[in-house]
Amino acid sequence: MPLEGLWWTDNMEEFSLENRENWKWTMMIMQPDLINRDMFLQALEETQTKKDNPRLEDIRFETFNEGICMQIFHIGPYGEGERETISKLHDEIDSQGYQLAGKHHEIYFNSPLRTAPENLKTIIRQPVTK
Repeated sequence: MPLEGLWWTDNMEEFSLENRENWKWTMMIMQPDLINRDMFLQALEETQTKKDNPRLEDIRFETFNEGICMQIFHIGPYGEGERETISKLHDEIDSQGYQLAGKHHEIYFNSPLRTAPENLKTIIRQPVTK
């Protein structure tokens, strides 16, 4: 499954593409249904014995339910390139009478380490409310 990212600020009215200093984030990878909490804990324990990584304590296994969303497909670089796409999404949300609700969500279909910036593919998703 692709890497996914949630991006937010404590007050989403302050969420700004121009000011990312106060952004918080979570990275996620969806797990198949056959993976359960016990399997996750066992893998985490085995990893901790093999490798010293202070961020392992931050890894968690949980269910994510986003609710009603609007989304758009973006092809191209992150950052500056995404701003226009995100603005289009936010404009459409407004025009349909919805408001932003919840965390900005991105689904990354390829790696920036192995893909030219102009070929990066991302779904940009925003939870909404009426």
